[in-house]
Amino acid sequence: MAAETNISHTDVPRAATATPARSARWHLLVGGTTLVIFLATGAYMRLREPAVSTLEPGMRLMFISRHIYILAAALLHLVLGTYVRPAATRRARAIQAVGSLLLVVASALLIAAFVVEPVAGRSRTLVSSCGLYALFAGTLLHASTALRRRSA
Repeated sequence: MAAETNISHTDVPRAATATPARSARWHLLVGGTTLVIFLATGAYMRLREPAVSTLEPGMRLMFISRHIYILAAALLHLVLGTYVRPAATRRARAIQAVGSLLLVVASALLIAAFVVEPVAGRSRTLVSSCGLYALFAGTLLHASTALRRRSA
């Protein structure tokens, strides 16, 4: 009599049963929303009075740089939404979750920086600084889990 080959869900590692679509959908949703906001900030810069192109160089640079920060956050989420897969170990999944949370927070902070910093007339506040650091840290956390997976 042949041995039964039924495998229960408890026999399969969590990474194999986790839904990669949930994490990917989250990044795609945040990335798509942030991309729409990027397009809206571009339209705002084009349509505002006085036009951003007529502002003094420092103020113009503030608008344009914050606009580009929003694009960077959007593209990063869209790439992660396309490629991210749950890591095999609980520790690595936790690192991915922290990285994802940092990236979402970064997106919100960078959008806020576009609204707050040019109006305040400050070249850099804690809003954009923390947003950029969160973007950097979240990216490194995701990259580190992916690189560990490849070397294992």
